[in-house]
Amino acid sequence: MKKMVILMFIFLSVLDGYTQSCDFAGTALLPDDIDTSVVRPDSSRPYALVAGGSKGIGYALAEALAKRKYNLILIARHLDSLQAAKQKLESAYAIHVEILTHDLSKEESATEIAEWCIERNIRLKVLCNVAGHGGPRDYLLTSLDTLRYMVRLNVESMMALTLTLLPLLERNAPSYILNVASMAGFAPIPIKNLYSATKSAVVFFSYSLRYQLKKKHISVSCLCPGPVFTKPEVRRETEKRFGWFGKKMAVSPKRVGEIAVKKTLKGRLIIVPGTLAKVVSTLLRGLPRRTVTSLYAKAGD
Repeated sequence: MKKMVILMFIFLSVLDGYTQSCDFAGTALLPDDIDTSVVRPDSSRPYALVAGGSKGIGYALAEALAKRKYNLILIARHLDSLQAAKQKLESAYAIHVEILTHDLSKEESATEIAEWCIERNIRLKVLCNVAGHGGPRDYLLTSLDTLRYMVRLNVESMMALTLTLLPLLERNAPSYILNVASMAGFAPIPIKNLYSATKSAVVFFSYSLRYQLKKKHISVSCLCPGPVFTKPEVRRETEKRFGWFGKKMAVSPKRVGEIAVKKTLKGRLIIVPGTLAKVVSTLLRGLPRRTVTSLYAKAGD
């Protein structure tokens, strides 16, 4: 049993970091370029804003929302991937998609995005904070600039977008906020300690914000996935390292998006897609923090 737990910890540590680095590949540093196109006047459907919505889990969330006839505002750094996502979603689901190119780690981005939405009186009903930065690198071997970037993107952008867009969400209540964390947020992880700390911050922020906004009829949810097959190389690496266990644990982006949106709209607080992932997350949350940290440390030796 102990070997199985350690194996699960190794798997989550490696694959979660690898998945995170692939999920948000569209967030390389580029100059801001705001698309200021005017919202179609005949558009009366509610909007969902997905920060980090051009690829991976973010795109899967956008697609699940599009199926439910939400118009979309997608934000990422790469214009080409945003345009591709816009074309696919509008063609498949007959909705309207706005795209904004932003570096979400920049201090001014949240304010500019909120001003854009408020000026156009966007009927915002759903906010999805997806953008994040992970990777398997050791904290002690990572540059200070990279670590600060991780904190800004994983925590500060979520906090800032939530606060600046609250007036629109409140105006269009009942409404929903979905923050994307990770199963890494349930446990201290040596080597990836800052990453797990930022994801833990997302989890705790979501818990407390949920109760603050309850009377405003704004529901807050937190998605905590394990490994997600966002690219073919992720699948290959998973099967190579972990065989059947890896395939059983991993969940496709499309399934993650569908589960997350469905449970968010039902008001679920913590969302862990996949049966095996739920079992592991229960172990992580049930064991003493010192024990979990020790297991992770031994697994990394």
